[in-house]
Amino acid sequence: MTATRVLSGDHGAPSTARKWRVLVTAVAAAVSFNAMPAFGFLARPILFAAIDGVTKAPGGWLQFCADNPEECRIPAEKPQEVTLTPEGLQQLFSVNSYANDRVKWTADAELYGKAEHWAYPLDRGDCEDIVLLKRRLLAKAGWPVGALLITTVEDRKGGGERHAVLTVRTDRGELILDNQTPEILFWYETDYRFLTRQSPSDPNVWMAFSANQPRPVRAGAAAP
Repeated sequence: MTATRVLSGDHGAPSTARKWRVLVTAVAAAVSFNAMPAFGFLARPILFAAIDGVTKAPGGWLQFCADNPEECRIPAEKPQEVTLTPEGLQQLFSVNSYANDRVKWTADAELYGKAEHWAYPLDRGDCEDIVLLKRRLLAKAGWPVGALLITTVEDRKGGGERHAVLTVRTDRGELILDNQTPEILFWYETDYRFLTRQSPSDPNVWMAFSANQPRPVRAGAAAP
């Protein structure tokens, strides 16, 4: 059974983590949380995505780790599912909004002259770069890295385009932070087909999603 962690207070946290929490709090102050359905999130079905097994890591991640080995270390702490609170949900909305607004989507071919290149963005970057920024901001603010999983998906609506989002594992289920929308949804509420994501215990191990995913049964609907 995985442990859970409540993101509240700075009990024994290093000064660096406190500084990043101050930054995230400042970002949160600029985002109105009054209309966000915090308790609606807490009341939704708890359902985790099904994983099949180990698969090949994306080439962009391997290149990123070669350039930034300190960012790809195995976490010292055991994998944890964060206890989702209204305050934690506010942090997620704030960081998602901040990164989406700060970084203008720009193709790697334009920025780096190559089809694929993962890097921390300044003011421009593509979906993987924006995911890296969100992961870093949340990790620096005290969220366990094992709960912040870079995830590759494919749009179900057509075109088959690959995309990257950030999965945040909580005790209420897996939330998706996406640069294409200000909304934060549970994985089963999105229109994506989930392909691969990082392992909670090692960011360098990537897991493939099962082709058949469970979905919540709506009240009054017949079971499939």
